[in-house]
Amino acid sequence: MKVVAPQEDLQFLAQILQQQLQAEIPSGDFLRVKCAHSSENPSGLQGDRLLILVQHPESVAVDPDTIFAVVEEALSSLGSYQKQQVEIFLRVAGVKLPYVKSSLTWSNFEAQQYQQVKPQSTVVAQAEVVEIVQEKQQETESYSSQNQQQSFFSDSGVEQPQQKQWESIETKSDRTHAQQKRQIQTVGIGICVVAVVLLGGGIYFLTRPCVISECKELEMAQNFQNSFAHLLRTANSGQQLASIQQQLLTASVKLQKIPAWSPRFQQAQMLATKFSQQSEAIQRVVKSFSAGTLAMQKSQTLGQSIEELKARQLKLRQAIAPLEAIKPDSELYHFVQPKLTLYRTKLQALNQQLLVEEKWLRQIQVAKDTADGASKRQAAAKSVAELQKIQHDWQMAVNILISIPQSSCAYPRAQKLLAEYKPKLAAVRARAAKQLLAAKTYQQAVNVAQQALQSEKQNRFSAAVSYWKQAIRIAKQVDKDSLYYTQAQSLISSYSNFLVQAQEKLQAANFLQQIRSEMEKICFGSVRVCDFSITDREILVRMTPEYEQVLNLSWNQGEQNDVTNHLQSLQQALEAVSDRAKLAVIVFDAQGNQIHAHLPNSS
Repeated sequence: MKVVAPQEDLQFLAQILQQQLQAEIPSGDFLRVKCAHSSENPSGLQGDRLLILVQHPESVAVDPDTIFAVVEEALSSLGSYQKQQVEIFLRVAGVKLPYVKSSLTWSNFEAQQYQQVKPQSTVVAQAEVVEIVQEKQQETESYSSQNQQQSFFSDSGVEQPQQKQWESIETKSDRTHAQQKRQIQTVGIGICVVAVVLLGGGIYFLTRPCVISECKELEMAQNFQNSFAHLLRTANSGQQLASIQQQLLTASVKLQKIPAWSPRFQQAQMLATKFSQQSEAIQRVVKSFSAGTLAMQKSQTLGQSIEELKARQLKLRQAIAPLEAIKPDSELYHFVQPKLTLYRTKLQALNQQLLVEEKWLRQIQVAKDTADGASKRQAAAKSVAELQKIQHDWQMAVNILISIPQSSCAYPRAQKLLAEYKPKLAAVRARAAKQLLAAKTYQQAVNVAQQALQSEKQNRFSAAVSYWKQAIRIAKQVDKDSLYYTQAQSLISSYSNFLVQAQEKLQAANFLQQIRSEMEKICFGSVRVCDFSITDREILVRMTPEYEQVLNLSWNQGEQNDVTNHLQSLQQALEAVSDRAKLAVIVFDAQGNQIHAHLPNSS
């Protein structure tokens, strides 16, 4: 007799396989598993085959070898003795046919798990078997195991692949003859099958677990449930928690073997449901621990970027959220609290680190904006004050970047900008220093020129000439690459003119001084002869009363010739000075009366 697996068992097996894939494969949440049974081997030999279909979305990349290995490992963990051929198919959701297949022999699965169950009576069972046999006899012999696989694929939620059509080479009479022959065979086979079902059916129902014998499966599950809280309290790692989850799955599988007609069926189903819920809760905790452990490991190294820190932050939040959902009355509550506290503490530190990193990033932006502004103004700077402001901005940008610590994610970027900004700061500093020196030199020339003008006002023409020469020499020292070079050249031209004028004034002053000296000699004597004053146009001479008195006395004493000669000599001396000085000479007596005048010789 061919045994067929009940639909409930196949569904439960599919659930176990799907949970195992979700636990061990990162993309397991996107996989869907379905199990079915085939009663014919590809070789045409009769026997049971287990068909397992795993499908995934097109956007999810999977490793077929890994999926086949996980399914095989899950099947091997289910204990029993009967060998069975298993075919595993992998396909993309929405695609009609699978793209890869794996075959294996399952030697650890209990045979009774794949037997037909729950006939209501012998008559009903016989009718069902006869109906099945008749349906099988009516199927064309051209359908192979491929047709069964295609029906299995269609049940998975996608269109059934179009079956390959076969053209019969038989004539209509041949097919009619073959059909009559099969009908005769059907009757014989049906009688044999009914007899086997009547005999084997009763034995099957009575030998199922927990029907008339003791229920070890339920007893072991209850014992495990009683020790479940203790196991959780003593577990100290995610690996031990995963082991407890595997025990829950194993206990649940064993409870599923208890048939529906067992008096313990309802109790077993309730316990199996509870195990399933506990397994799902543990699975969420294990995933949270895995995410949290990964985030903690990465946190031991410095983040390379703020994006990396935010990824760690997200990972910790994903680890914390499921743990926070566990209520205080849950068996897992006290187990997850230490990890939850650790993750929260790390998340708080990470949040603070992100705030600091964002501050450093803002500082870098401030430095960059400052440097960009200084760079734009630098080319158009026309004064030392502007260059000094630009130098100050470059210095501020560099100081900001230097302040960023080596432990910050922003440190490499700051160092890169520093390598760019420091040479520019040095260049603008040198330029500003040169311009400052030029400005000082220019101002010094201006100051010396002011002293020259002041000396001229004081008729200190010798000092004025000296100052003008010094001012010109200083103005020539202004660097030709400086902003003040053009202005300095203008000063040199102007100061040179002033120097010529000062030299002329000095020369005139010196000549006038010489005339004064000559006049002083003329007017000097035992008795002062005269007093004089010199203007721009004339020399005014006035005889002193003392001199006139001496002349009168000499005249009265009969020295008329001497007086006359002396006056003539005085007159000639004054006229000689007048001609040399190019100034008119006007002579007055002591009473202020003009007694002589002489115009200079035009030659």
